[in-house]
Amino acid sequence: MKELIIIGAGGMGRTIFDMAKECMGYGEKFVIKGFLDDDSKALDGFKGYPPILGSIKDYEIQPKDVFTWSMGNIQSRKRCCEAIISRGGEFITLIHNTVRLGTNAKVGRGSIIAAFACLGADAKVGDFVLVQAYSVIAHDVNVGNWARIDTHVVCVGGTEVKEEATVYTNSVLNHKVVVEKGAIVAACSFVIKKVQAGTTVYGNPAKRLV
Repeated sequence: MKELIIIGAGGMGRTIFDMAKECMGYGEKFVIKGFLDDDSKALDGFKGYPPILGSIKDYEIQPKDVFTWSMGNIQSRKRCCEAIISRGGEFITLIHNTVRLGTNAKVGRGSIIAAFACLGADAKVGDFVLVQAYSVIAHDVNVGNWARIDTHVVCVGGTEVKEEATVYTNSVLNHKVVVEKGAIVAACSFVIKKVQAGTTVYGNPAKRLV
């Protein structure tokens, strides 16, 4: 039985703790051991959680340890996860029991797929991706490594969200739209054309902000 450690004990870390107990494999392939956080007091005042086991930098990885993360910010996520990977840490994929996985849908290492998300036929989600609750990753969609898809997002069939891109809550990506590397789609946007790398778009139809 593997022992899962959650990187980060803040609000999202506590949310991931709740979610992990409802994920595929909990109690059969893994149990939850605790958190890593550089703030040793991050759980002060909160009850019912496993302990903070140490800081990200100083924790000594044990043979049964596996890891997940709880950072919405992509650069913070990369920094913390890579610190563990560089010391031989293994990350597992968390998929909530209510997720619908279509034929040939694939989810990469270390990704988190939250409650009631839907991955359509032949959809591909890369490594260390966050797909929040109730989002739709439709048929033939490709989501790149480290990307973030927030709650109630719809990625229509054939769309592509490149590495490190973020699509915020209630946005819709129209058929075959590409969101390039590091781009941001603001909340409640309807995207009908390519979002260039490193830019932010917003609105309906979405237009470039920066």
